[in-house]
Amino acid sequence: MNKKRSLSINAFLNGLRNFLNLLFPLITFPYVSRVLTVDGVGIYNFSNTYVGYFLLIAGLGITTYAIREGAKYRDKKVAFEMFSSQVFSINMISTVVAYLLLFLSLLFFRRLEEYSICILIFSVQILFTTIGTEWIYTIYEDFSYITVRSILFKVISIILLFLLVKKSTDYYWYAGITVFASVGSNILNYVHLRKFVRLKLTSKVNWRKHLRPILIIFASQLAVSIYVYSDNTILGLLKNDYAVGIYSISVKIYTIAQGLLTSVLAVTIPRLAMLYGKSLFKKYNNLLNNLINTLLVLSIPATIGLMMLSKDIVIIIANEKYLPSVTSLQIISFAILFSILSWIFSECILIPAKRENYVLRNTVITACFNVLINLLFIPLWTYNGTALSTVLSELLSAVMNAYYSRDILLKAKTYRNVGKTFLDIIFGCIGIGITCMLVSMIISNIVLQLIISVIASILVYGFILIVARNKEISVLLDRFRKRW
Repeated sequence: MNKKRSLSINAFLNGLRNFLNLLFPLITFPYVSRVLTVDGVGIYNFSNTYVGYFLLIAGLGITTYAIREGAKYRDKKVAFEMFSSQVFSINMISTVVAYLLLFLSLLFFRRLEEYSICILIFSVQILFTTIGTEWIYTIYEDFSYITVRSILFKVISIILLFLLVKKSTDYYWYAGITVFASVGSNILNYVHLRKFVRLKLTSKVNWRKHLRPILIIFASQLAVSIYVYSDNTILGLLKNDYAVGIYSISVKIYTIAQGLLTSVLAVTIPRLAMLYGKSLFKKYNNLLNNLINTLLVLSIPATIGLMMLSKDIVIIIANEKYLPSVTSLQIISFAILFSILSWIFSECILIPAKRENYVLRNTVITACFNVLINLLFIPLWTYNGTALSTVLSELLSAVMNAYYSRDILLKAKTYRNVGKTFLDIIFGCIGIGITCMLVSMIISNIVLQLIISVIASILVYGFILIVARNKEISVLLDRFRKRW
């Protein structure tokens, strides 16, 4: 149970799981948009978004807090059972509160009457997310189980979609299948938990210990939600639906790229939290250094590749009507590096060090800054201005989080290998740029061009880093040789 799993295997499994989560709507939506009416799609999207607010209330920032604190107890069965039962009980209370608020809103806001059935279907996610307790699997780094069951339920959901969603009025079926795909397997999670812990509801909760950090993390997540949704809201208010539609394609593609990179690196969070919590600072510093250098090796070429291939990606994912989104996609690509740096500083340094109050302060400042520059930039450059505001906001967030992490970063000596790594990456990215241009000159088919550009760019980039004797690539090659 407590066997330490390989971070590289965990990274692959978590990346695969998140890729499937991102891929599911990309596979299903083109089919659904043709079958359902525009009104049906509108009811589905509104209901899903509406329930999302109550999911946030039910979640209460507990996952982040539980991973940070629970990682310290994972080798102490009795202490971990006590901790996890208390956190689970708090989560169940917040879930009940979320449902009460949801039902009250349906009673008082008559405008929601036409959405009520679809909202109730989506509301099943609230309970299932809570009983799923994925934070326990994350603490024990059991990514193999949650990845396998995620694949299984996604495949079943796609089959159900094509079998059940056949008429323009089948948006209720679509909502139910979406819920099944995202949280249906959480019942299995709850049963499978016996492998790690005997979870139970308890009235003996140490509120003084748990509540304050949980609420601070929740406030940070709430600020992030305001920051994320403000772009489309302000763009829609100041411009029109066309501008929102164009920008939404850029954001969807950007979110996929960012999500894949984050999911690959996210597996280090429980390990870092455990090391910091047990004061194993030498191991913590080594892992943090490896994480930051790996981030640079992955995110910078991802940014360059996304910029070079933005036109092809937009045409394949959407169509030629959305070509105006190419420029905004190229601009927002720069946010990938800044957002992941900000995420590392907050989730891997500030949260384990119990500095969540700084995370809250920085998030609120970033949210206010984002709203302000959106109001300034959108009248000038519409959706391109929104993309630029995202880049600047993520940069501000990264700088502020780095500032409040500076003492830990200095102790970890993260600056030692960054210069050499960055120089290797620059030469590698030049190779990516040249490769993409050559492929575009030789191949005319867009799909084939994109596939070959991605594969060739990865090979060229990897070859340059091997020649430059990059440390991260050398470590990966050594692990590969040992396995084979």
